[in-house]
Amino acid sequence: MKKYKPNWTKTELQVYILLLCANADKKETKEELEMIQAKVSKETFDKMYKKFHRHSEKKRLNKVDLSVNNHEYTEMELAAFRREMYTLFFSDCNFSMLEKRLDWTLDNILY
Repeated sequence: MKKYKPNWTKTELQVYILLLCANADKKETKEELEMIQAKVSKETFDKMYKKFHRHSEKKRLNKVDLSVNNHEYTEMELAAFRREMYTLFFSDCNFSMLEKRLDWTLDNILY
């Protein structure tokens, strides 16, 4: 079976990954979603939010893994993106085990 490789822009991929971060503890807060929405257009956010909620956790990680390779990220871009991820993780002043697990997984995918 052939895997579908998403053709997302860097911005769409980043929104999707940030949604993963917001959902890591299975609770997307209004604050987390507003933080993500502030970074992109409403259309981009809505498009990726719908896609995100159609997928299982396993499928989400597979899509990210397949999509990351479509783009060449510089070290500076990755560092800035990691800061955005940590801002979401720590928005509730708690870095749960589920968030740590996702952080480790994304670290392996991104680098």
